[in-house]
Amino acid sequence: MIKATEVPQWRRSRRCATGTCVEVARVGDRMLVRDSKDLDIAPLRFTEEQWEEFVAGVKAGTFGF
Repeated sequence: MIKATEVPQWRRSRRCATGTCVEVARVGDRMLVRDSKDLDIAPLRFTEEQWEEFVAGVKAGTFGF
């Protein structure tokens, strides 16, 4: 679980070898997601409930290509 803070502490997967990855941070009760290649674009914001639903979908294989 990502610890809640007021200043984004961005995290990326340890599997990210290229530096062009998605980063995630938790600020208060919101989850932020950004593209590490373009830090000038505002991050996407999700509620905790939306984030948990997304994570569950990833684990269930809902977003397969």
